[in-house]
Amino acid sequence: MAGRVEGKVAFISGAARGQGRSHAIRLAEEGADIIAFDICKDVDSVPFPGATPEDLAETVRQVEALDRRIVAREADVRDFDAVKAVADEGVAELGRIDIVSGNAGISGELNPAAVMSEVGWQEMIDINLTGVWHTAKAAIPHIQAGGNGGAIVITSSVAGLKGMGNIAHYVSAKHGVVGLMRALAIELAPDNIRVNSIHPTQVDTPMIMNDTIKGLFTGNENASDEEFAGVSQAMNTLPIPWVEARDISNALLFLASDEGRFITGVPLPVDAGALLK
Repeated sequence: MAGRVEGKVAFISGAARGQGRSHAIRLAEEGADIIAFDICKDVDSVPFPGATPEDLAETVRQVEALDRRIVAREADVRDFDAVKAVADEGVAELGRIDIVSGNAGISGELNPAAVMSEVGWQEMIDINLTGVWHTAKAAIPHIQAGGNGGAIVITSSVAGLKGMGNIAHYVSAKHGVVGLMRALAIELAPDNIRVNSIHPTQVDTPMIMNDTIKGLFTGNENASDEEFAGVSQAMNTLPIPWVEARDISNALLFLASDEGRFITGVPLPVDAGALLK
């Protein structure tokens, strides 16, 4: 039985770990080959370690274990020429791009907007908003050249649909990608390229499961996972503290497959009911 994205190629940013790795694996399970990239280094304003080259190599290993092909490179979404080079090299080897996952993102400095640093603000916008545009911009000509349509799925957040304090840069960037998504959905509709965004609640990945985020939510710099889970659960309507990366990957797979063939311009929450609060 053929997979739901059999024969397609997906271009994924931030693929070394977390949601990006999960997306690569989930799409590969359903028949896609993968073009993947990640910065694979720390970002100055992010208060926890970034992904590593070894992390990206592990993504490669897991995709290849599924008997799928993968082209994986280190590149920074802030550098359009680098992102374009990855897309071009991937297409030269794998022949096409059908699916784009604009996934790369950071959670950075945690401060009120009135005292937030210029560096913290700018790095957030450059990575979480401009980086998504760069990813789409590099891939769109390849999707159009294929003449078969395609799907772009942007990772936003519940913070892309509601306000939150002490992360004005993150809220602004995640709202911004919703506007980008809607504009691209209009521009690319004549080419049968659909564009949607996913809005997760907290996800069990290194971006959330670190001491800085635990301290922000609990007020305790040494909070345990159990203490953090209790506070995190209060964000959601369903009785869970967070979702798994695979839950987001399943939503991406749906939007990228023929099951979502007439869905475009839609912000899709995968939020355990967080937006009901």
